[in-house]
Amino acid sequence: MSPPPDPPASALPRPNDAESRVPDVLRTAAAYAWRLIAVGIVVRFAFSVLGEFHRVAVAVFLGLVITAVLRPVAGLLARFMPRPLAVAAALIGGIVLVLGALALVGETVADQRTGLEKEFVTGIDRIERRLEEPPFRLPADAFDDLQSRIGKLLSDHRSTIISTAVSGASRLVEVLTVLALALFCAVFFTHSGEKQWQWLCDQLPARARQRFAVGAGAAWRTFTGYTHGILLVAATNAVLVGIALFALGVPLAVPLALLEFLAAFIPLIGSPIALAVAAVVALASKGPLIALVVVALIVVIGQIEGHLLHPIVMSWAVRLHPVVVALAVVGGAVAAGVIGAVVAVPLVAVVWSVHQALRGSTGGPGPAPAD
Repeated sequence: MSPPPDPPASALPRPNDAESRVPDVLRTAAAYAWRLIAVGIVVRFAFSVLGEFHRVAVAVFLGLVITAVLRPVAGLLARFMPRPLAVAAALIGGIVLVLGALALVGETVADQRTGLEKEFVTGIDRIERRLEEPPFRLPADAFDDLQSRIGKLLSDHRSTIISTAVSGASRLVEVLTVLALALFCAVFFTHSGEKQWQWLCDQLPARARQRFAVGAGAAWRTFTGYTHGILLVAATNAVLVGIALFALGVPLAVPLALLEFLAAFIPLIGSPIALAVAAVVALASKGPLIALVVVALIVVIGQIEGHLLHPIVMSWAVRLHPVVVALAVVGGAVAAGVIGAVVAVPLVAVVWSVHQALRGSTGGPGPAPAD
């Protein structure tokens, strides 16, 4: 019995007709689009989990920062003493250094409090007289009305202010808890980081260990390089600002220099904000001329930081375009406030270094994260 004849070609179904009419560019874009959507969902889920445990995440991040700073010191001391004693000496030395800086700031503010009150009152009166003169010509009673409004606002919202103060006290407890957890993590990361790393690698499939080791090694090198670099940049900025403010006779030079040191951890925008605070202090205490000099100092420090310190100190560790840094800082600030602005740049730098390391890896045993 002969098989039935084949149906004509026009009667056969053509399931690929629709696909054949779709341009290759659109088909490729669609393939990338759903993958990007999947990655976005995973990233969103990861950040949601971190948001729920943000205090723990911040503590671990601070612990890594402390480890990046103290580990070389502990390694140096370990040549002359047992490892546990070296870690304890490095940690205690760091705590003493930080507490000493805070004590110096408190003593400076306490010593200058009486003189500062007189200078600020005189400076505010001087500013009021300037605003009453041309070209501003504000009425003489404008500031009196402003003071009465501020007093009425404070009295009307007294309960809100008290509750804010109470919540601030509870927030202080949270901050101290995070710092204690960060120090606890840093002690073990510094003392036995290699053992913890080896245990983590042992939990992975054998074929994934090499790539994981390569990426993690690049991440740790970039993170430690960024930490050391930003500390050097912040210290240099603080010294320059402190010397300039002291030479100009601006009060609170030491606290303002410390503020500049802390603000430098937020690239591009932190230093100008700290110097703007210094300009306000100079305006209230020394007048508009010194304040203009401090404003000029903002430009000078910004040029030194952007064109000298960052290219020399940070380029070997963080190879990011300034536009990427700016977008990372703003995006981090929008997503998680000040903490996000601080974490954004090292996070982007670490991700990029891991990508570059994995793309250039050719196989073979991967190194553990370097000190």
